[in-house]
Amino acid sequence: MTFNAKQFLSTVSTSPGVYRMLDEHSNTLYVGKAKRLKARLASYFRGQLNTKTQAMVARIADIQITVTRSETEALLLEQTLIKELRPPYNILLRDDKSYPFVFVTDRHPYPKLEYKRARQRRDDGRYLGPYPSSGAVRESLSLMQKIFRIRNCEDSVFSHRSRPCLQHQIQRCSAPCVDYITEEDYRLDVEHAVMCLEGKSEHVTQALTEAMEAASQNLDFEEAARLRDQIQQLRQLQQRQFVDNDSGDADIFALAQRPGAMGVSILSVRDGRMLGARHHAPKNGLDLTPEALLTEVVSQYYFGQPHNIPSEVITSHTLDDSELIADALTEQAGKRIRVTSQVRGYRAQWQQLAMTNAEQQLASQLANHTQLNQRFVALQKALGLETIPERLECFDISHSHGEATVASCVVFDHQGPRKSDYRHFRIEGVAAGDDYAAMQQALMRRLKRVKSGEAIAPDILIVDGGKGQLNMAREVLNELAITGILLLGVAKGTTRKAGLETLFLETSDNPLPLDPASPALHLIQHIRDESHRFAIAGHRAQRDKARRTSTLQEIPGIGPKRRRELLRFFGGLQGVQKASRAELERVPGINAALAESIYLALNG
Repeated sequence: MTFNAKQFLSTVSTSPGVYRMLDEHSNTLYVGKAKRLKARLASYFRGQLNTKTQAMVARIADIQITVTRSETEALLLEQTLIKELRPPYNILLRDDKSYPFVFVTDRHPYPKLEYKRARQRRDDGRYLGPYPSSGAVRESLSLMQKIFRIRNCEDSVFSHRSRPCLQHQIQRCSAPCVDYITEEDYRLDVEHAVMCLEGKSEHVTQALTEAMEAASQNLDFEEAARLRDQIQQLRQLQQRQFVDNDSGDADIFALAQRPGAMGVSILSVRDGRMLGARHHAPKNGLDLTPEALLTEVVSQYYFGQPHNIPSEVITSHTLDDSELIADALTEQAGKRIRVTSQVRGYRAQWQQLAMTNAEQQLASQLANHTQLNQRFVALQKALGLETIPERLECFDISHSHGEATVASCVVFDHQGPRKSDYRHFRIEGVAAGDDYAAMQQALMRRLKRVKSGEAIAPDILIVDGGKGQLNMAREVLNELAITGILLLGVAKGTTRKAGLETLFLETSDNPLPLDPASPALHLIQHIRDESHRFAIAGHRAQRDKARRTSTLQEIPGIGPKRRRELLRFFGGLQGVQKASRAELERVPGINAALAESIYLALNG
């Protein structure tokens, strides 16, 4: 029986509430909330909808609504129902594990740092955390053991040792079990480790720097060297955490999306310290926008199950209902919660790090062998080939207003990106900005090796560009008399939006229409994006090559005093070379501009 939308809408309330869309078997298809139920539900039956939403609407046999007193109440009820019913068209996060902690006992004279899955009611120690995952806890414990040589053995083993164990031999334990360190010194190491876990590593670094200088003045060079190594390890830890102050409680949500796949990374920061990340790959059942997708993820993360709510929630995209979510979080946490995507300074670095994590997870997801094979099979069918193509090559051009033009060649096979076969071509002797001539030169250099038998021929040759680039590739193949290679051109649409590209097969007058949801199109977009990324990387490397050989003495603005401060702060030249721009800015006397100059001089 067909659902009568007109009759149903005539009875729907305009109040806020939650709606459940049911199929003919009374199974829930989708759960949603609305500030005005009637207006929101009417939008499903009027106007233009994307393909996936149309498919869901076609399955609707009934809609059940629940009126609430406020939009906040509707938001909370929506997430409760999503967790309970797990509808196929909603964003679903599988995240039901409890959060782990680090525990430090007060009862033992030589305490260790312990992993605990849940906080227990006991007053004989301190709990640090919570951490976002067990991996984050174990990594933190390993770092503290390596830097401060804290024991990790059980108390029963500790009390029966007569000589140091292997951990002492590899410099991971100070052997308190056989009195190789005093209780006072060991307690100081534990306190330093706890301070680092609490985000106070800068205070620890200052204390260690003073101790290193004192040891050096007392001619205790072995102790000074040990302290120097600790300082360098702490600087590396701080650089990895992107922290330049001792405060900050935030969860950072970043969403990366490509055709056919999506990845979400959630980073947790507590007391100014990056604790780790969790990653999700929810399905976008209704082709929602990134803003709407992230809104669903954030809502379900906090309201669908209990979570420790920080004072700030940072997102890579502006949420559709940021004010509503902030109010609901504030009500749930009992304190003011800020939800924002506009951040600066170290918060922007956290945001960028979360985005990098999301993109990395998405790349791993796209490299899944099963998914890749399905895409290759879909490409075979779309192009009408007798056999599945084995090797794809894609070319792209990158430059800055004609400067340092570089062409890229990336290769995909059934295992995904074949990076050992990637190539950069430094383009010379062409007019600045002439992409056609640059493409011709790169293809000629590559295909000459194919012609001579020095290189493997691709089954499909893809060029990133419009009709001009495709025609240039055809001319090169004809000039070299190479046959058996299928040509495919990828031209960006007028809006330059993924899914709206124009594909040309063999010639510029033969367009290839593919559905935006086609796995074959997703494979072409994947290799095109990888080619674009690799071309930009090559261009930047060539442009900055001349700036990679400088030393501190050759950098303008770095005199003896600043050079001494840099070496003292990072424990040596190697530490300066490894430092990020943000880390360099923290050195006394180094401003943002000078930090940029130092970083470029040492790293390019």
